[in-house]
Amino acid sequence: MLNPQETEAQFEHRWWELMTQMRERFGKKPDLNALLLLIGVQELGQGAGPFSKEQKQDLMHIATCKLFSLSGHYELERVDEDGWPHYRLLNPVPFASLKEQERMLKWHILEYFAQHEDLNS
Repeated sequence: MLNPQETEAQFEHRWWELMTQMRERFGKKPDLNALLLLIGVQELGQGAGPFSKEQKQDLMHIATCKLFSLSGHYELERVDEDGWPHYRLLNPVPFASLKEQERMLKWHILEYFAQHEDLNS
């Protein structure tokens, strides 16, 4: 869960470090949607595409579910015959302002990349 001992400055530093790594890897700083797409593609495990617009939306949904599974909100229910993961909601994500939602999402992204160090290089 969110680390209550982590200061806002420490959090922002971790985020800045991840964005620097992503910029070095991809040649530009990704936005949150690009990070969600990257995580979704990684979780699908079928390579970089090409994907239709609808599939990209599905990949971002997979990423969101995977990220929030880190804090117990979702769990992987099954993988379908085409290899696409499906998640089940366990606990609703708490209501939050847009700024709080963005910070929660960033925290989960940081945790995901911390657990998947191979994606950082």
